[in-house]
Amino acid sequence: MGRLVHFEIHVDDMERAKKFYGEVFGWTFEDWSDYAGTPYFGAVTGDANEPGINGALMQRQGASPQPSQAMNGYACTMGVEDYDSTETKILNLGGKLALPKHALPGMAWQGYYMDTEGNIFGIHQPDEHAK
Repeated sequence: MGRLVHFEIHVDDMERAKKFYGEVFGWTFEDWSDYAGTPYFGAVTGDANEPGINGALMQRQGASPQPSQAMNGYACTMGVEDYDSTETKILNLGGKLALPKHALPGMAWQGYYMDTEGNIFGIHQPDEHAK
């Protein structure tokens, strides 16, 4: 045990967050609010036969993160096939740049963004030629 099996993204505006993650990454959502007792939408992030985990969007219970605030929690990173087109979707849908695209030499391209709810996340495009 100890392997990460689920994630939760705390959001202020559920519909806005569902639109953002649905359109950027193709996630679909299932309403689990009755089970959770609060607005809570299960996030199906991809094919169950491929590596990765599913999670949820849940209604934030406190203050939103502030710009330039130090990270207080986990940053989730999503694998993508095309870094640049994913970045364009993120920015066009209201996300903001947090740390620009940079090479993880010999491994991948990596960068970090702020979603529409003020949360930081990363994107990662494998590329053995990155430098």
